[in-house]
Amino acid sequence: MRFLAIIPARYASTRFPAKPLAILGGKPVIQRVYEQVSQVMDEVFVATDDERILKVVEDFGGKAVMTREDHKSGTDRCYEAYLKIGNGADVVVNVQGDEPFIQPSQIKSLQSCFEDENTQIATLVKPFKVTDGWEALQNPNSPKVVISDDNRALYFSRSVIPYLRGVPEGDWLSKHVFYKHIGLYAYRAETLAEITRLPQSTLEKAESLEQLRWLDNGYIIKVGFTDVETIGIDTPQDLARAEAFIKKQ
Repeated sequence: MRFLAIIPARYASTRFPAKPLAILGGKPVIQRVYEQVSQVMDEVFVATDDERILKVVEDFGGKAVMTREDHKSGTDRCYEAYLKIGNGADVVVNVQGDEPFIQPSQIKSLQSCFEDENTQIATLVKPFKVTDGWEALQNPNSPKVVISDDNRALYFSRSVIPYLRGVPEGDWLSKHVFYKHIGLYAYRAETLAEITRLPQSTLEKAESLEQLRWLDNGYIIKVGFTDVETIGIDTPQDLARAEAFIKKQ
């Protein structure tokens, strides 16, 4: 099975413009993402909408492809890039361009989901720890996932799911394993083509989570597991925390 990694990287961002080009530990964030993914995968491309990002990627020896500015999601950008690259990969791995600490083990866990021939889409989850506390669990910016016994995603939500009836909220993490969604995806090529043509669903609009569109339309999302905590770069404050993390290393 042939895997292709695509890293969507937009220049514009409401909370952090030019984020892919921000310097982290002496390198652009996008370079750190690219180098992490390249430890595992031979075919890696950045899909961008900006010539400045394209130039930076090519300057450090990476591969990049220009895509339209009007894409509403990284998934849509991945599909355009897949078509332009035209290498006939069986599975496309979508790695967010703001995850400079993504680990090889996480990508391998995602790839292993396709050992099941029924897997159409794969993503990652990380169990919450008791020490994470209630505040982290109920944070709406950290989507939760309910999974089946055969490791399929049943539902994603910004709310805490499932609800533990009759249990004080302070005890929830010690009474049940809750799963945090890690925004790393992989799709069979034919599935990627199909889901980019789907209209937004009611649940997707309600929760602002595009993966609910896929569940609404009957697609099977297989779940891989990781215990690795990464630091995503969404704001300048996140960049400062990431810089401090690198210095500790």
